[in-house]
Amino acid sequence: MNVSIFGLGYVGSVTAAALAKQGHSIVGVDVQEQKVESFDGGIAPIVEPGLAELLRSAKRRGLLRATVDCQDAIDATELSIVCVGTPSSASGALDTRFVRHVVDEIGAAVRTKSSHHVLVLRSTMLPGSTARLVEELLSDLVEAGYLDVFFYPEFLREGTALQDFEEPSLAVVGARHGTAPPACLMRTLFGERTPVVDWSTAEMLKYACNAFHATKVTFANEVGRVAKQLAIDARWVMDMLCRDTKLNVSPYYLRPGNPFGGSCLPKDLRALTMHARINGVSVPLLESLLPSNHQHLQSLLTLIEESGQRDVVVLGLSFKAETDDLRESAMVELSQVLLGRGYRLRIYDPALNLAELVGANKRVIDVKMPHLASLLHHDLGSALGSSGTIVAAQKCAPLCDLRRLITPAHHVIDINGWSELRELNSPYQGLCW
Repeated sequence: MNVSIFGLGYVGSVTAAALAKQGHSIVGVDVQEQKVESFDGGIAPIVEPGLAELLRSAKRRGLLRATVDCQDAIDATELSIVCVGTPSSASGALDTRFVRHVVDEIGAAVRTKSSHHVLVLRSTMLPGSTARLVEELLSDLVEAGYLDVFFYPEFLREGTALQDFEEPSLAVVGARHGTAPPACLMRTLFGERTPVVDWSTAEMLKYACNAFHATKVTFANEVGRVAKQLAIDARWVMDMLCRDTKLNVSPYYLRPGNPFGGSCLPKDLRALTMHARINGVSVPLLESLLPSNHQHLQSLLTLIEESGQRDVVVLGLSFKAETDDLRESAMVELSQVLLGRGYRLRIYDPALNLAELVGANKRVIDVKMPHLASLLHHDLGSALGSSGTIVAAQKCAPLCDLRRLITPAHHVIDINGWSELRELNSPYQGLCW
């Protein structure tokens, strides 16, 4: 393909070199004349292993040139990739003016062409940005079929960027309405096995990844500060933590849904953060986890309130499916709040037998929900009733029975991604989707 790349910084130069290596003809575009002159001569604008050699090779093969003229670049290519920066403004908000300016220029140039063009945005932008740019600057071209627009986030690490481009650990392409791009683009640019989602989902994934990476670094450093205060080598602690690929380094706890609870996580977080405070160690990330967990529960309460029904049915009261452990269960906390606000509450949890509760588990009910026996239904039909908001916290009821018993007068709020609930004869809403 003939490809124009707008923005010859880190992402743009790496993308150009990698595509030229594959045999594509590259036209680099930038507003800085000095950068354009260097790039046009095959000189790398940044230090990155292997980059200088690839750009020199591309220049020798006649696959590389650069210009400051947007119209020249658009006329000479059929695909443009935007890699300009999106810095922070003074307030911390994202500054997309450079992307907006480039996209506006590209749109004007494409309007003078008589052929179809493809625009690929790689600049990191908040969800909804691509849609706004298209609506405000490119809608005529997109609607008329002269321009296809994709968002293709980059996941390049400095120092290994070329390897990451050629062998990505993660790749996704955002398309309008999530429609698959043409096979030639999937084969030559995006990768045939790359998942295709809508623009906003692809934009959000990039931010989720970066936020997660920042969280991991901060978490390791906070553990390190606490460990050092206790004369413990945190490198060993974190090395051992990472060896558990079943729970620690895995998808297990990375699915949006129920707030965390149970006998361990809340208690141990409180103990660790209290120890840090007593000993003068600041751990703001760890200290934010319980408040964030509480806020997640508040989000669920808001959805229940917005459903407009005063009857609420909780499917699954314990903190985890197929257990009867009620200690610090989010559903126990939810039930308390709902009762206090005058809601009529019904609970269904086949794993729960009040007569068998003992010790701390029984004390939870004695203190927080002494009238649980009157709220707990052992028959699913009587629990569901003929109407009400159903909070599906666990998969504790047969789907066939739910299909038979749930009516349009019910409103289902799915907490843990029970996708089959969408098929029921009632309004459906997910907690995080």
